[in-house]
Amino acid sequence: MGNGHIFSDKENFSLSDYVKPHKSGRENLGPELPVAIYRLLEYSLREELAQRLGKEEQIEIFRGAGFRAGTFFADHYLDLTLEFSDFIAQLQRKLEEMKIGVLRVEETDERTGKMVFTMSEDADCAGLPMLGETVCNYDEGFLAGLLTAYTKRPYSAVEVNCWATGDRVCRFQAAVQNKEG
Repeated sequence: MGNGHIFSDKENFSLSDYVKPHKSGRENLGPELPVAIYRLLEYSLREELAQRLGKEEQIEIFRGAGFRAGTFFADHYLDLTLEFSDFIAQLQRKLEEMKIGVLRVEETDERTGKMVFTMSEDADCAGLPMLGETVCNYDEGFLAGLLTAYTKRPYSAVEVNCWATGDRVCRFQAAVQNKEG
């Protein structure tokens, strides 16, 4: 087949196959994209999924994808053996370095595992107009995935404030999931 495609016998690819750095492919353009292009992808997928499956299913899919990405990110980009404060400092540096956003910890309760985080300048919604609803469902899953990978306890995260609701940071409440829920 002279078209330059290499076909694999591998039936299923993993996130690692798609995300690992490749030596070629963007020699001239480099690895970064403008936030507007990232949002074009994200919000067109949101709209398509909501139209086909309904808004609640779209939200759950985005949370699930974010969770998958968060655990991958933790496993491949972070040292999960660090003490909590060092882990958070490392996470903050990495999120800023990769231009994902500026993470801050507002509250932690070691006894219950509850935490409150803010994210400013985030790729998902910083600068959006007031839409009247939170939109960072992917980030909810991403944070839950990070915390689950680090703590080895099942976390969930819910956005309670968002740029799209008139706030200037996104605020997330994270908690260990109840076994029954």
